[in-house]
Amino acid sequence: MKKLISLPPHMVTYLRRKNDPAFSDYFFTSDPVNKKLGSGGGTAWLLKESKENEAHRCDFLEWIGREKRILIHAGGQSRRLPAYAPTGKVFIPIPVFRWARGQKINQTLLSLQLPLYEKIMEDIPANLHTLITSGDVYIHNAGKIPKIPQADIVCCGIWVDGEIASRHGVFFFDRKSSFALDFMLQKPDTETLQQLSQTHYFMLDIGLWLLSDKAVTLLMKKSGYEKEGDEIQFYDLYSQFGPAMGNHPTIIDPEINALKVAILPLHDARFYHYGTSKELVSSTLSLQNQTYNQKFILHKKIKPHPAIFVQNSRIDYPLTAENSDIWIENSYIGNRWQINKKHVLTGIPPNDWSLTVPEGICIDGVPIGRNKYVIRPYGFEDTFSGSIHDSGTYWMGKPVKEWFAKRRIPVSDELLFRTDDIQFSRLFPVCSGSEEMISVLKWMILENADETAREIWLKNKRLSADEILSQADIQKIMDLREALLNENRVTLSKNYAKSVFYQTDLEEQAHAFAKNRLPLPPPLPPESDLLMQMHNRMFRSRTLELSGLSFREEREKAFSLLRKGFIEASGLKKMNPCLNVHPDQIVWARSPVRIDLAGGWTDTPPYCLMEGGNVVNVAVELNGQPPIQVYVKPSEKFTITLRSIDLGATEVVTDYASLEQFYTVGSPFSIPKAALALCGFSPHFSEKTYSSLHEQLQQLGCGIELTLLSAIPAGSGLGTSSILAATVLGALSDFFGLQWSKTDIGKQTLVLEQLLTTGGGWQDQYGGVLHGVKLLHTYEGFDQEPVAGWLPDDLFTLPQYRDCHLLYYTGITRTAKHILQDIVAGMLLNKSETLALLTDMKLHALDTAETIQLGKFDDLGWCVNKTWEQKQRLDIGTNPPAIEKIIAPVKDYTLGLELPGAGGGGYLYLIAKDPEAAVNIKRVLRENPPNDKARFVEMGVSQTGLQITRS
Repeated sequence: MKKLISLPPHMVTYLRRKNDPAFSDYFFTSDPVNKKLGSGGGTAWLLKESKENEAHRCDFLEWIGREKRILIHAGGQSRRLPAYAPTGKVFIPIPVFRWARGQKINQTLLSLQLPLYEKIMEDIPANLHTLITSGDVYIHNAGKIPKIPQADIVCCGIWVDGEIASRHGVFFFDRKSSFALDFMLQKPDTETLQQLSQTHYFMLDIGLWLLSDKAVTLLMKKSGYEKEGDEIQFYDLYSQFGPAMGNHPTIIDPEINALKVAILPLHDARFYHYGTSKELVSSTLSLQNQTYNQKFILHKKIKPHPAIFVQNSRIDYPLTAENSDIWIENSYIGNRWQINKKHVLTGIPPNDWSLTVPEGICIDGVPIGRNKYVIRPYGFEDTFSGSIHDSGTYWMGKPVKEWFAKRRIPVSDELLFRTDDIQFSRLFPVCSGSEEMISVLKWMILENADETAREIWLKNKRLSADEILSQADIQKIMDLREALLNENRVTLSKNYAKSVFYQTDLEEQAHAFAKNRLPLPPPLPPESDLLMQMHNRMFRSRTLELSGLSFREEREKAFSLLRKGFIEASGLKKMNPCLNVHPDQIVWARSPVRIDLAGGWTDTPPYCLMEGGNVVNVAVELNGQPPIQVYVKPSEKFTITLRSIDLGATEVVTDYASLEQFYTVGSPFSIPKAALALCGFSPHFSEKTYSSLHEQLQQLGCGIELTLLSAIPAGSGLGTSSILAATVLGALSDFFGLQWSKTDIGKQTLVLEQLLTTGGGWQDQYGGVLHGVKLLHTYEGFDQEPVAGWLPDDLFTLPQYRDCHLLYYTGITRTAKHILQDIVAGMLLNKSETLALLTDMKLHALDTAETIQLGKFDDLGWCVNKTWEQKQRLDIGTNPPAIEKIIAPVKDYTLGLELPGAGGGGYLYLIAKDPEAAVNIKRVLRENPPNDKARFVEMGVSQTGLQITRS
């Protein structure tokens, strides 16, 4: 997916020269110099320049349909937000949200914007390839994105009140006609809104438009570009093209009027504008304050005032509650400064200045040329619009004519550049050193009578705001920011208890620490927050790994802390097992397996500890039987005999040491040994003390024979190991009279897997122990007790659907432990991509549950397909070539398919389009089996879950 971004010229040059691999799928350009194009013409220019850069020898319509593109307009003059004019507002550094995990400490407005745009583009109809948006907005979308309608143009909208709507573009649609656009108005007054609201709904235009290839071609034509070589002219997307859209447009243009236009409502979205200095603070504050619930605010620092934001800076000035509306970035602020309110302080180089900054004054230092800076003071609400001859034109919060008069500066033509527009007036001196900068700065903002400073201002080269934009040394700006950011990384890691450090993307932090050889933070003290200790250890491990040093000990320490947390949180009680059967009785436990339909991996610690999990799965029997079976009976010998029918293995345990050897992954009896230990047959978990296992069994009154039968192989992807553990625990609970409920068994299984060091989540055991189709949900915290919401099984059991569900054993297996550890490591590192994907998977589980409740069979197939795509994005090994080779010849017969569990092998679950397609799938795979183990297995929804009976 290509990203096309218009930027100021020097920023484009910098990015092209830098050639950063992170921007390999980006195209940067700037609008032509001295020519206004408008948003429509700017879009046409951006597309034209991109096509010419790719040197495609084809017509425009063919080229535009080849791939998806996101277009972001960020090349304006930024008159109302001068601080980020040279780099473009899209590269504003944005502070980490205090309630969010996984954000990068060096994030920008662009990096926050793109995930939503990319998510929208994932599921757009085939005729839409182009998304257009503005570079100075952030849309925070907390909910799901509705299905994108078929239309020539789809415009995203959000619900707002009339006061906000009156200041922006607004979409109107008839209350009786769903979301088809009726017409669009720019800044309608409240009276108009009141009148129209009787017949229409209205939504705010957030500047996020999806265009079909047909609509893009028409926009190019309206901008003067119909064929190669045509000159692009000014054309505005929002005041010319937009009002001509809809069923009842306000501008008559037959070509645009003919386009079908729909509104995509983002019901759970919030709109944040970064167009002015004031909004820089207010939008950031609003983002930070999305919640006041202290349970969801991850760091514990209380700022002197909430509207204070300091980033990438060295600041020795003690900010207090008297300071508000403060933005300090990429700057050095010493202890001899005096700061008030309403300041944006950016780009200020190292200094030892004594300076009092009046309220409402902002200062920007911009490197120009070799060792020189332009010092630019301006007002917090300045707009840099209007003539310097006009008494209504303000600079630094006062009429600009007043500034000239008080400093005895004649307003003559030689001060001006091109026009008398203040944006093009040469007001800002180029200074050769720190002394010149502070001297002129004080004279400019404090109205003192320093004649020397006045002479410097008159004699030195001066630049206009427009010239600063085009002459700024971007490399120096970025180098200063990077150096200060690295200082801040170390400071934040030291001040971890009150900082955002361990909630940030620690993968990105680790790369920065390794690359810049920053001092590694020490292990956190044992009394600190346990989850933070895990983050710390995994961060240390990853940084050591990237530095080429030994890291595995730190990695294992992170996993051991996770195990410790679960075991401690389980409130594990020591047991006193007693015989609860007759001497000749057998306890027989059997369980179905599970197929995860959506949300898998969100049940896995530590993600579920941080965010809670959602999983939809179905308990299934195979070939008419529950495939996991366990038998327990008394034995006359005072030993524990373990047997596995499917593995043909037997082991006789005679002492505690042998019983406690359950840590070896792959051992045939690790699970029953750990289960017996949890039931009290280990000194660590026994309420009473015995000299030996033999004595404990004598006290019990018998030995124990435990037989396992797993009618499916390990690595099947059906949750076999976890469900086997739960079935063993269920059988032993009945055998010893422990009276564990199914919920208790699920929690004990979670502890058992921590003892085995295999880790894992809760969905496997609950998926098999609990019957039917269900949505399982947990809240954050170590006490992971899923709440089950049962769903109708009609889409699986009704005659018209039953035969469409197919389960095919591929004959390929894959052990999940190492996959699990790698993904858990990503969770502990707060990898932004991993956490964002898991959040999507969690929401997708809710969508899947709703689909099942609504009885939409085709949509269920789509949901399963999306689950499969999500799993592949999380782990590239989920769909290896051998599996893809099985899938390819039958894919067209399916509505959806996936490999349950971690994927990579095991069973393939397919939903055929209809019974006839199911027959074709069986025919194709039976005629071309991948190996001699591959086969179809009959599946049916289990109506019982775990069953325990006695002879």
